[in-house]
Amino acid sequence: MDYPTIIEIVTSTKSLLLHPGNFSVTAKGRADFVTNVDVEVQRYLQEHLASLYPDVLMLAEEQERLTIEEDQAYWILDPIDGTQNFIRQMQCSAVSLAYYAEGSLQFGVIYNPFTEEVFHAVKGEGAFLGRTPLRVTKNATLAKSLVSIGTSPYDRQYTEQNWPFFQEIFSQVLDVRRSGSAALDLAYVAAGRLDGYVERNLKPWDMAAGLLLISEAGGQVTNYQGEDPDVNQNEDICAGNGLINGQLLSIVKKHWPEL
Repeated sequence: MDYPTIIEIVTSTKSLLLHPGNFSVTAKGRADFVTNVDVEVQRYLQEHLASLYPDVLMLAEEQERLTIEEDQAYWILDPIDGTQNFIRQMQCSAVSLAYYAEGSLQFGVIYNPFTEEVFHAVKGEGAFLGRTPLRVTKNATLAKSLVSIGTSPYDRQYTEQNWPFFQEIFSQVLDVRRSGSAALDLAYVAAGRLDGYVERNLKPWDMAAGLLLISEAGGQVTNYQGEDPDVNQNEDICAGNGLINGQLLSIVKKHWPEL
C-alpha cells in the first residue's frame, strides 16, 4: 500500500473544499446535513482510490452502509467531518480516511484543508503531523487536563444525561472544548493539544482514522464500557493520553450506569 500517494490524493481535495462553486445543503435529520461538496469529495476519493486499489471496498458516510468482513479490505471515509462547521465557514472541518485490512486498522489520515494540517498514522510505525512525530500529553490528573466534549447533536435522547456528565467533567478538568469535528478532536488528542475527548454514538467514519492516530501516538481509546472500540459499529468514545482515561471512565460510569 502506497501511503504517501494516498495522502497526496486526500490533500488534493483542497480545491473542492475551499472553492466549492455552486453550494447546496440538504437536511438528513435534525442537525444532520449534507452538502454537495460532501458528495463531490466522496466521489472524487472513491474514483481515485479505486483506480489504484480496485479490490478495496468503501465504507463511507454518504452511501449505503456496508458491514465489514474480517477477510476484506476497506476504506473508511468521512468526506467532510464537521459539516455544520463547513456550512458556516468556521474552518474546523476535515477529510478523514482510514484503511482497514487483516482485521484491524492499518492506516489513517485526517486532513484539515483550511489549516493544511495533515495528521496520519501507520500501524506499528507511529503517528505524524506532516513529518513531525506525534505523542500524547503526560498530564496524569484531570485538574491539569484540557478535555473536548462531543454533544451528539443527532442523538438528543442523550441530552438529559449528557449535560450533568459534562458539568462534572468541567468541574474536574482544567477546561473543556467543543470543536464540532470528532476526527479533529481525536487528532488533537494524538497531537497533545487535548488530553482527552468523550462523545456518544460516533460512526465508524467519524472515528476510524483518529483511533489509529491516538494508539500510535501512545494514547488510549475505549468505548464507555472500557473496551476496544469496534469500527464496524457506532461507539461511545472515551479517548485520552492513557493516564487520565480511567478517571474519565469513572465519571462515565457514574452518569451512564446502565452501559
